[in-house]
Amino acid sequence: MEINNLEKFRDTMAGRTAIGTVITLSDPAVSELAADAGFDFTWIDAEHAPHTLESIMGHVMAVRGTNCAPLVRVPWNEPGIIKPILDLAPAGVIIPMVNTVKAAREAVAACKYPPQGIRGCGVRRGVRYGATPFKDYLKQSESDPMVIVQIEHIEAVKNLDAILKVPGIDSICVGPCDLSGSMGKLNQTDDPEVCRVINEICAKTKEAGLLLGTAGGPLPVWQQRGVNWIALTSDCGSMFAQSRQILEACR
Repeated sequence: MEINNLEKFRDTMAGRTAIGTVITLSDPAVSELAADAGFDFTWIDAEHAPHTLESIMGHVMAVRGTNCAPLVRVPWNEPGIIKPILDLAPAGVIIPMVNTVKAAREAVAACKYPPQGIRGCGVRRGVRYGATPFKDYLKQSESDPMVIVQIEHIEAVKNLDAILKVPGIDSICVGPCDLSGSMGKLNQTDDPEVCRVINEICAKTKEAGLLLGTAGGPLPVWQQRGVNWIALTSDCGSMFAQSRQILEACR
């Protein structure tokens, strides 16, 4: 869809790894800045950051007309939570803690209109407030937004083969920190056992023909795993790192 830069995002991933940043602050200027800086996508984090629907809408709208695609991580895999975020017309939704085939099917169903799913129909921004004919919008909605499910628990790894076969999933997003926590090794993402499991997720995702994404680093390691998109920093992380760099240079 033109208003969310999804096609640009897909084109970027066809040629190289797309690089993004996580958005946790409410001011939409943060997303506008990210787009002007050259990020390929934003990861608007409604799971862990204090976003409201209004602030999410501001962030999604802030990158319109740029080369930056807005992705939103929803708070939870629940249709009533996902629906109003979909109506903001982001390029993709990242759905956390999808641990079973049932949860994967429910995630897809929440994102698709009948008969493929159960998404309620109350379009506004998606049809550009009336400029796009509904039938054209409905056709676009079959593949827009991207449906991205997070594999971030050892239970999901056990069910991964079946999850990857669920129709309608566009991308798998690996959550290394929560995954390591579910293995009793919270944030030990370099642990050999954790790395082995991450490598298994990545290999199976690529074999299934799905896009692979994550947040974190280091980039070369993830590129070896075949990552298509990766959020390498965040608004707060970038501000903190630059502040420390300035202070260390002055003292």
